[in-house]
Amino acid sequence: MPMSNTPNPSTPNPPKLLEQVAAKCRVKHYSIRTERAYVDWIKRFILHHDKRHPKDMGAAEIEAYLSHLAVARNVSASTQNQAKSALLFLYKVVLEIELPFLDKVTQAKAPKRLPVVLTQAEVLAVLTRLDGSIWLIASLLYGSGLRIMEALRLRVKDVDFTRREIVVRDGKGFKDRVTMLPLSLVAPLKSHLLKVRTLHQEDLSEGFGTVFMPMALDKKYPNAAKEWAWQYCFPSVKLSLDPRSKTVKRHHVDEKTVQRAVRKAVRLADLTKLATPHTFRHSFATHLLEGGYDIRTVQELLGHNDVSTTMIYTHVLNKGGRGVGSPLDAL
Repeated sequence: MPMSNTPNPSTPNPPKLLEQVAAKCRVKHYSIRTERAYVDWIKRFILHHDKRHPKDMGAAEIEAYLSHLAVARNVSASTQNQAKSALLFLYKVVLEIELPFLDKVTQAKAPKRLPVVLTQAEVLAVLTRLDGSIWLIASLLYGSGLRIMEALRLRVKDVDFTRREIVVRDGKGFKDRVTMLPLSLVAPLKSHLLKVRTLHQEDLSEGFGTVFMPMALDKKYPNAAKEWAWQYCFPSVKLSLDPRSKTVKRHHVDEKTVQRAVRKAVRLADLTKLATPHTFRHSFATHLLEGGYDIRTVQELLGHNDVSTTMIYTHVLNKGGRGVGSPLDAL
């Protein structure tokens, strides 16, 4: 009896390419931000080449697209390199195609710029123009050297008030590290967490109260997502739909909220420096070095792989260029 060419309706359709990209990102525990960025870049790449399938393209098309970003779109080197990383991920991880040309595609060189650093007076001027949880977040960026997303993703269980330590989980490069909790922030943070706990209890009473769990821990420990220890220290003011699990949860504060507040505070402080939330981290490192702390200690607190990365702060110490006094001042 001849076989029918009619597709079996019970057989599910294979996932589309962009769905495969998202799935691979989740298998590798990439953040939702990275997942969305990769999917977006791959989609743009396909549309740029008239919706051709990536399997039918090669080095010429990739180089043409990256050149288009640099020339026609005038994107920064970091943006161009992010697009390249997405395409590398597509071919090597999703399509499982080892193409030697990918390693030969030119990597855009980002300009080496010195970080913007505020003086202690300028830090104080900005912080005094912030309030509430945003003030507390900005104070942790400066007082503990945290990156903005490290502060926003901070869980209750990772703050040790007795030892005055903060454990940063899955920082840049998926590394954990320990940094200090400033003594001046102990009381304000405890008071803040009392309010957060009340909010969490209200969520639980209304049938919510779960939080995003990393590394699929919600499957291993089904009840952990509702436990107080796992809640974010800086939760959002409203509940939202988790884009992956499709369940309603309370996420952390949006980074754009902090960025806008800091930008406004910098303007109100009448500073001419282009300061952002990350500037507090730069200032943390620079002021520790100015205070005489060993550069290896600062490297560990910042979570840098290589001390050469930390060395850049020696160029912005408050001693003039390279710490050398001007001969004019000796006249």
